[in-house]
Formats: sequence, C-alpha cells, structure tokens
Amino acid sequence: MAILDAQNLTIKFGGLTAVSDFTLHMEQGDLVGLIGPNGAGKTTIFNMLTGIYKPTEGEIFFGGQSLKNKKPFQVTQMGIARTFQNLRLFNELTVIDNIKVAHHLKVKYNVMGSIVQTPAYYVEETDIQQKAEKMLEIFGLEYRKNELAKNLPYGEQRRLEIARAMATEPQLLLLDEPAAGMNPQESKHLMELIRWIKKEFSLTILLIEHHMDVVMGVCERILVLDYGQTIAEGAPAEIKGNKRVIEAYLGDLGEESTDA
Repeated sequence: MAILDAQNLTIKFGGLTAVSDFTLHMEQGDLVGLIGPNGAGKTTIFNMLTGIYKPTEGEIFFGGQSLKNKKPFQVTQMGIARTFQNLRLFNELTVIDNIKVAHHLKVKYNVMGSIVQTPAYYVEETDIQQKAEKMLEIFGLEYRKNELAKNLPYGEQRRLEIARAMATEPQLLLLDEPAAGMNPQESKHLMELIRWIKKEFSLTILLIEHHMDVVMGVCERILVLDYGQTIAEGAPAEIKGNKRVIEAYLGDLGEESTDA
C-alpha cells in the first residue's frame, strides 16, 4: 500500500486552473522532489495535501485513508507534517517552546486538567519537555533552547522549523523550499540533515526546492511542474537531460547545477 496516493488532483480558483490532473504515488521511504518555475503550482499541491485547499477534482489517500474534508490539524494528527516557504515560527516563544507546541497536538489531558494541573498533566508535560529537549539535541539546537526563536540566525531558524515538524512524529514530511536564503555551506549541511532524518526516522519526504544542487543531491525521483501540469518525472539524471524541462525551467542548469 502506498503511503501517499494523490490521484488526478485539479484545483481551480475562479477561472484559473492552478493545478491540473496531478498524480503522485509515494511508497514508504521515498524521497521525491517537486520542481518548476515560480507559480507552477508546487505550494498549491502542498496546500491540497495538508488540507488547506480542497481539490476541485481528484482524491488524496494517505496510508489508504482518504483525506477528503480533513482539516489541517487532522491531517497532521494522521501523520503528515510540513514546513513553509516563508518561515512560520512562533517568534516570541523560546526555541524549546516552539517544539513543545508541536507535541501538544497529541496530549490526552483536557483544558480543565491544564488549569488545575492534575497529576496526568504533570506526567505528560514532563514527557513533552524531555521529548522537546531530545529533538533540539538531534538538530543541534539544545544550546539555544531558552532563546527567542526570532533571535536565531536564519539557518538555525530553518532547522528549528524542521525540528518542530518532526516533533509531530510524522510518517510523511513535506519540505517547502527548506534551502531558501541559505548560503552554499548551509545548503550542504541541509542536504546532510535531510538524508540523516530520512534514514534515522524511516521517513518519506516530498521536497519543493529551487536550489538544484539540493534537489539533484538528495532526491531519488523528481517531478517537474509547469503552468500547473506535470511535464516530466524521473530520476535526477533523466530530469537534468530532459529537453522539455530545460526549456521550461532549468535552462543552463541542464549543464551545471546551481541555484535556480
């Protein structure tokens, strides 16, 4: 059974078709890249997969279950987590509180339990604290835990956002331009991090990225969108040499991998 099966997704905004007949099949452990020019529909696909947008046509199945009419928080509870092209951290919270917020998605105590601080509340909060500290350690942010998220350098903010997504214990991780704004050295470290979390957590990953060195370096399969339609799908070497992809998007990147 596929972990993700998106079948013939189409979404229209008024008279504009943003995505047309998009299909994606992902097995456990896949690492797939989604590339294309700005406005091609990549983030719109992420928004459909996570319940922010409802497709006009088509179906999405995750682990064999339909995501139809699921709200974003329900999609997250089912095991799909994402990051965003523009950072969505809680800037006025500490680094560790950003992680703890994600863990609270699955708490069992109710509002009254948190107000009167029952024994069950203390047990769960202690567990959340320990898990959050462990996640920060994994991502090399433990020494920043009491700093406000807004005060972190950009590369560490990106790592924190991925760590927060991982704190929801996903099976499928959607990364929306995680290398945006990074310098070459930071991009290299990001590639190593993506490979490591995929292996360490047995994750399935779908990645949107404009940095072709990142895409070609980590993805096993790539889909290319143009004007909302899939124009190519294949291994990195196939995509790099595909004439239609080069004309629509890669240009000289077909000869040399660099930032698109």
